[in-house]
Amino acid sequence: MAGAMAPTIPDDGMAALQAEAAFDDAAATLPAHAQAWPSAGKAWFALFAIVLATFLNFFDQTVFGMLAQRIKQDFALSDEALGFLGGPASVIFFVVVGIPLARLADIYPRRLVLAGGMLATATIMALGGMAQTFGQFVGSRMFLGAGGSAHAPASYSLLADFFPPKKITRAFAVLQLGFIGGTTVGVALGGKLIMALAGMPDPVILGLRVHSWQLILLGEALAGVLAALLLLAIREPARRGQRPAPGASGMAAGAGLGRRVLAFTGLDAMRAIHARGRVYYPLFLGLALAAIETFGLAFWRVPFMIRTYGWNEGRIGMVMAPMLLASSLLGIFLGGVFVEWMAKRHKDANVRCAAILFGLVTICAITAPLMPTGEASLAVMALGGMFGLAGAVPQNAAIQRIAPNEMRGQVTAIYLFMFTFFGAMGSFVVGVVAQRVVGVEAELWKALVITAGALLPIATVSMILAIRPYREEVARLEAQGR
Repeated sequence: MAGAMAPTIPDDGMAALQAEAAFDDAAATLPAHAQAWPSAGKAWFALFAIVLATFLNFFDQTVFGMLAQRIKQDFALSDEALGFLGGPASVIFFVVVGIPLARLADIYPRRLVLAGGMLATATIMALGGMAQTFGQFVGSRMFLGAGGSAHAPASYSLLADFFPPKKITRAFAVLQLGFIGGTTVGVALGGKLIMALAGMPDPVILGLRVHSWQLILLGEALAGVLAALLLLAIREPARRGQRPAPGASGMAAGAGLGRRVLAFTGLDAMRAIHARGRVYYPLFLGLALAAIETFGLAFWRVPFMIRTYGWNEGRIGMVMAPMLLASSLLGIFLGGVFVEWMAKRHKDANVRCAAILFGLVTICAITAPLMPTGEASLAVMALGGMFGLAGAVPQNAAIQRIAPNEMRGQVTAIYLFMFTFFGAMGSFVVGVVAQRVVGVEAELWKALVITAGALLPIATVSMILAIRPYREEVARLEAQGR
């Protein structure tokens, strides 16, 4: 996005970009230990703005899941088509532009990347709120994935230059508040809004008649514009660490245009990942398989409650929101405390903790759909969510710990690409299993058990296989003074 705008940036805007880049270059020539860290106020303001933007992204995903059954009814969809809308539709463009856009986080001021992405996301949310047909609605969800593709890589990269290594895990833990707020408020407020709007006649906006629940998407778009302005107000910090010498990243000085295009698309980062495949590949595989189940359960949770226990969205929100809030807060606390305790005993604490927590998530995911009551099922889901969120902190910290600074945005993007792409497949996989394997709409719970039992044990084993190579990589970096 920023790359496409560069040729038409006004003189004063280009001067600002050059000034920020010059500041980065000057600071980057200093040894990492000699660079002063940004003030706590600037760091925490940046974290607040990023948390708010993250909140809106997850609020949209959560509310969209709450709307699943009504979308199915209003557009007369099958479970397979609904599953496609809930996941694959949102990553079609992400597959094409996700990693190249994440490259912007490595070469442009990250605050501009974040603000531009949030503004694009808000615009796409508004288009979804005005969609007239299922095809138009699918189109809006497609572009939504592209709009937010650079958010996580730019966020992690920016925070890693705002907070010292001893505090970065805490910052990543606080960042999870965006996820917690988006999911809990999305469930509670989303359920109430859906039930309140259900009794309203479909409104006419700008001459177009829309479904009443689409008003929620329009409200999200307005909030997204405000979040973009806050992100724009962040003071860009210097990128820490010595810049690589020409050719250090795999691209020699004076390389041709074609070679630079390949680097922009993530080729160098992929080579770096392949060079340490023993540690990266198991992490990627475990994350991908777990993401299918996690996203699949998140999207189908409300239809599952409606079909299995006869609840409506309002009741689901009232019961599930406090459970999610408690489990999420406990998950952040558990993740931080568990990792710190384990770090005193093992250099591979990040991956070791993630593997243990993956195993606990597996147990909860398989048993939750088998519970005799809706309250018990939601409670077990919340418990699994606690273990999953606790495991997110060490997973993210593990990748940031071993990723080369000059490729951190791209490596993070590839890692999160696995999570986003395969996670988006989750709703579709469950929908296919529900329609083609189970075949009975009221027995959606069977599809959830089948997917969890097939995928999560393999994910846990993959994380276990990553422990030793991760420990060896950390030891190598420590020997180099990193």
